[in-house]
Amino acid sequence: MGFKWPLMEDNVTRQDLDALIEFLKGMPRLTQSANVQALEQEWSQWLGVKHSVFVNSGASANLITMGAIKQLYGGGEVIVPTLTWVSDISSVLLHGFTPVFVDINPRNLCMDEDQVIAKLTDKTRAVFLTYVQGFNGLSERLLSELEKRGIPLIEDVCESHEANFKGRKLGSYGLASNFSFYFAHHMSTVEGGMVCTNDDAFYDAIRMYRSHGMVREAESAQLRTRFAAENPELSPDFIFAFPAFNVRSTEINAVLGRSQLKRLDSCNERRRENFELFLKHIDPGKYRTDFDLEGSCNYAFNLVLNAPDVALRERLEKTMREAGIEFRRGSAGGGNQLRQPYLKGIVPDGEWANYPEVEHIHFFGYYIGNYPSLAAERIIELCQVLNSVQG
Repeated sequence: MGFKWPLMEDNVTRQDLDALIEFLKGMPRLTQSANVQALEQEWSQWLGVKHSVFVNSGASANLITMGAIKQLYGGGEVIVPTLTWVSDISSVLLHGFTPVFVDINPRNLCMDEDQVIAKLTDKTRAVFLTYVQGFNGLSERLLSELEKRGIPLIEDVCESHEANFKGRKLGSYGLASNFSFYFAHHMSTVEGGMVCTNDDAFYDAIRMYRSHGMVREAESAQLRTRFAAENPELSPDFIFAFPAFNVRSTEINAVLGRSQLKRLDSCNERRRENFELFLKHIDPGKYRTDFDLEGSCNYAFNLVLNAPDVALRERLEKTMREAGIEFRRGSAGGGNQLRQPYLKGIVPDGEWANYPEVEHIHFFGYYIGNYPSLAAERIIELCQVLNSVQG
């Protein structure tokens, strides 16, 4: 069935398709080429970083980021959230790191910084911070503590394009940041992602990881020369430094991204206005409205029951289905990751119970779509439907 309030609407526009058609008329090269490079440069300028590397998904961005961390910093522990997408944690596991979980701050759904700081040890190789659905999860205290200990911050900004901390865009603070351009996100290349960094060595490692681990992909001539000298029996064109994969994207995706980037700021301003209107009209007697919006840029309306009421939850879901409201329970990634089958045998049985804040989101939290074409009257009508559920 069609939804009256879908999760996303018109995220690839006629304007984007026309730009792509015009590009294709020229019978161009479609594999990674000039448009990929141009998108990387334009994105870096927009974000305020030195380097960006375009890949085929946000999940791939996570995967190669953790690979580069392993190569440059060695193995150990990575602090991860309990509320995130599976690829954040799977990228940690696939590179042999031990995930160390923390609960969330209910006001921004990001990692509880007190728990993060408490769990930092000499084994910690990185803190992998997910900015859940457009909320800022940074603080001066967390940044200062990580800098003091020399622990890299990895920013998952897949759901939070243009969210900021102290006026500076999220994704420009850590050693690296990862973005997703999936259809449902702030900006779309249909499928796609980006790894961003100001660190030259990390940039070269990411470029190599993107393309089979090939040394020739590195921009550093010194690095290429060193590998060639250390491996004289190999062709310089085919030296594979890392056990990597091909996660490149295409010119088609890059053309769409360049078209979308031109209107990203204006679209995000609408999202901010929409979310504030949603919180103004939603019933605070039933639903949480005390989210910390400082620096946020939300592509979703977060709907969280104030109390763990199963009967109210069932009535709410029935109402949303009947009204044509598309929703996702558990918010980002389906709720508490510790309940997922892929972590069985990795974390102790029942470990999920030690994280009460994410447990509440898992059972009593939702997200609903927020996009630029969502008019104010539709938001108010949406709130009226949600408020009509009997408490």
